[in-house]
Amino acid sequence: MFSTASVGARRLTHAGDAFGRWDNPHFKMFRTSEESEIVNPEKAMTSVPLSYFRMPLALLSVVVVVCIATVIEPPAGRVNWLLEVGPGLAGIIVLILLYRRFPMSHMVYLCVFLHMFILIYGGYYTYAETPLGNWAKELFGLSRNHYDRVGHIALGVFPAFIIREVLLRKTPLRRGGWLYFIVISIDLAVASFWELLEWWITLFVASDVGAAFLGSQGDIWDAQWDMFLALVGAMVVLPVLSRLHDRSITQLTNAQSSIITLNNST
Repeated sequence: MFSTASVGARRLTHAGDAFGRWDNPHFKMFRTSEESEIVNPEKAMTSVPLSYFRMPLALLSVVVVVCIATVIEPPAGRVNWLLEVGPGLAGIIVLILLYRRFPMSHMVYLCVFLHMFILIYGGYYTYAETPLGNWAKELFGLSRNHYDRVGHIALGVFPAFIIREVLLRKTPLRRGGWLYFIVISIDLAVASFWELLEWWITLFVASDVGAAFLGSQGDIWDAQWDMFLALVGAMVVLPVLSRLHDRSITQLTNAQSSIITLNNST
């Protein structure tokens, strides 16, 4: 009787150890061999050579110069500029704070760079008064300045790769339908939260520039359009650029591997 109980206890312990290990075969349902380099948590926490950050530092330098140049006397006012550009700057600060603990792929840094320029342009003029949007309005006979639509498509496109990369590197998820569904769901949640943020800021923080910040231009369905376009942006761009994103992640993991090899040889 006691022998049977001991055997049962050992089996349970073995099962618990098996499922508790990340590299156990039980986790093969979450990943494939070609993705193991992407989701390996040890490499995800490993720093990279400083040379890896040359490109991100160059992009950051350009963003800093443009921000200084546009915040001095923006036609829309500094408050509007800060409301529109501030969230992007906060995201950059987070990336800087995590650059050693969790460096991102070059593609993610490039996405942040491009997104910042869309935010800066809209914050400098207000989204409803951008010259580019007014030019398109006159050229195509549109009823409104649609630059804010571009901004919300960008809100779906660029953060999608940040979300995708974090999920691939920090969770057992692998590439495929579930990853795609979860990424676009989080992306839609971000876009929805942005609409709530616009509402709260207009009500409680900057009611004097609220109309310009919202940029609804009389469209009663503006919030719904903004969320929908962010969702469409993420749904379209992920199948198109995911392989390029995977190559960029592989470049990062290779840089991390070089550090591990160097540390082991010393």
